[in-house]
Order: sequence, then C-alpha cells, then structure tokens
Amino acid sequence: MQMSATGLELLKRSEGFRSQTYLDAARLPTIGYGHQLVHPECFPNGISEAQAAEILTHDLLDAEQAVTRLVKVTLTQGQFDALVDFCFNVGSGKLESSTLLKDLNASQYAEAAEQLLRWDHVGLQEMTGLKARREAEFQLWASDGAERETAA
Repeated sequence: MQMSATGLELLKRSEGFRSQTYLDAARLPTIGYGHQLVHPECFPNGISEAQAAEILTHDLLDAEQAVTRLVKVTLTQGQFDALVDFCFNVGSGKLESSTLLKDLNASQYAEAAEQLLRWDHVGLQEMTGLKARREAEFQLWASDGAERETAA
C-alpha cells in the first residue's frame, strides 16, 4: 500500500515547507517537509521545494514500510494514510511501542483511532499544531477510504 494523494496533502500541510534548517518542536534540526537532519547531512544554502519533495519521497517510503511491517491487520486507505502521517511525525519506534499499535493489531480499530488523539504533546505541553494534526489524522482514519489514487 502507498500513501494516497489525500494523505500526502495532509502531511505536507501539517509539516509545511521550510527552505532553511530550523529546530522543530522537539528541538531537532529539520528542513523541507519535516526532514530531520542526520549527521553529517547539512544544507548551508537551503533547499528548493523540488529538493524537499524528493527528500520527502524517500522519508515517506520509510514511514510506509514501517507501517506495513508493524501493522498485522487489514487497513483502509484512510487508516493507512493516517498511520503513515503519524509514523512520519513521531517515528517508527514510537509507533512500534504504542498502545495505538497494540489496540490496532488486536483488531480494536475504534480504540486505536482514539489513541491517535492522545499524541498531541511535546513533553508535558499540549501543542496546538499537533492537536490539529491528530484530529486531521483521526478524520482521515474515519474516512471511507474511497480514494485509491496513490501519491507519485
């Protein structure tokens, strides 16, 4: 399964594009569409939106593969998209150890969807942007999954 155009639109909207390196909410160096820099990676002159889209394609593949590997139950396109966005945002390790994944793999789909909404904090602080993102993922999860077009 691949993330749909709708899922990709949510991810890009949630991350936003930044041509220069910045520190994200978790204070990690980031660029483009939420790409976390890994040493020795650096972009002293910034990047274009086209470069960011290319980097995102690779980062997205990692998140898609993690969801495919970790989830043992059948997903709708909306559920898959929501989980890929979630995994992209928090990382595969956090998904792997989450109650969300435990509930999902026990076929408790509604409980898993509710778990998405709990991931709106950085440390002890609720983040408005994360709250909105989790709510958008929840809505995507609940969508009928009719859209089957995948992102290129």
